Amino acid sequence: MPNRIQRRRTRGWRKPENAVIVSRPSRYGNPFTIQDAIDAGVTDPRRAAAINFAEWLRVGTAGSWYSPTYRIGRQIFDRRRILNGLADLRGRDLACTCPLPKPGQPDLCHGAVLLALANSDGDPDDVLRAAGSALYLAAS
Repeated sequence: MPNRIQRRRTRGWRKPENAVIVSRPSRYGNPFTIQDAIDAGVTDPRRAAAINFAEWLRVGTAGSWYSPTYRIGRQIFDRRRILNGLADLRGRDLACTCPLPKPGQPDLCHGAVLLALANSDGDPDDVLRAAGSALYLAAS
């Protein structure tokens, strides 16, 4: 199983050969920001950003919860583009700037959601529902 690795911006750090960068400036970035969650008064903003990402991919615009695209500055995040690109992530490590979890802790990064989704043979809806549930349950 591929891993999520932490992208570093320190001198000398190099992206591993088999890794794909999925941080915000990439096509796979998360449009749900930690700062927006903080501004909304959410008690665990990193978790909220990951849960929103999983739910956005899972439900799309059903129930008018989410928009199919989001814009942050000049960057546009397109749900369909992310889902269509999952085959390119299969079998590869994913690099994001989010900190890696401590042993036994959940990975509160949208990269972990992408990793599970890209490398699963199951129904994508079930995978995303499980990823969202795991993030919710880890909070309790």
